[in-house]
This record gives sequence, structure tokens and C-alpha cells, in this order.
Amino acid sequence: MAKHIERGKDGELLACDYLKRKDFEIMYCNWRFKHYEIDIIALKNEIIHFIEVKTRQTTTFGYPEESVTPKKFNNLKKGAAAFLSRFCEVKNIQFDVLSILTIPGKETEYFFIEDFYLY
Repeated sequence: MAKHIERGKDGELLACDYLKRKDFEIMYCNWRFKHYEIDIIALKNEIIHFIEVKTRQTTTFGYPEESVTPKKFNNLKKGAAAFLSRFCEVKNIQFDVLSILTIPGKETEYFFIEDFYLY
């Protein structure tokens, strides 16, 4: 398996642990529909959170959260719409980004951006 795929999977495991410590209930990891993927779908305080996880081991090319492009965000919104039309009757949703920086030899850093929105 390619290293970036392994890093992404490791990051999603770290993300799930982090979110559980913050009292989120993890509903799905890597939920897919057609070509849309949502890294984590979680519930907290009656709000469904659609969470994009970005993990990096260096800041050479910027911080992980900087790699969430408008195209990626639009795909997240379309995936969320597909999920909601099939599984939920909810009124409150939120889009979040969880940035994880795992620099070897240093403590893992988490930056959680809640209610994220790109135009």
C-alpha cells in the first residue's frame, strides 16, 4: 500500500480517537457513495458532523487544513446530501475539518475547525 494511503488511514484512526475523547459518537468512517467519500460522520449534541480529515508529517507544503480545496469541499457537501437523503431526517448538520500533524519525534498536533465553509 502506498505511504500516503497508509498515512491517511492512520490519520483517520487518530481522528476517531480524538473525536471520541471530545464526546463525539462516530457513526461512519470512510462512508462512500458513488465517487464521493466522507472521512468521518459523527454525532454530537444532536448535530451530524461531516468531517474531512487531513494528515501530514511535515509542513513543507503547508498545514494539512490548507489542502481542503473548494472542489474537495463541494464533494463533501454532495456526499453529505447523498447521505442525508438515504439515512437521516435531521435538521442540524455541520461541516468540519480535522487537521492532524504527525511530525516524527514530536507530539501529534490536532487542529479542529468546526463549522467550516468554503464558497
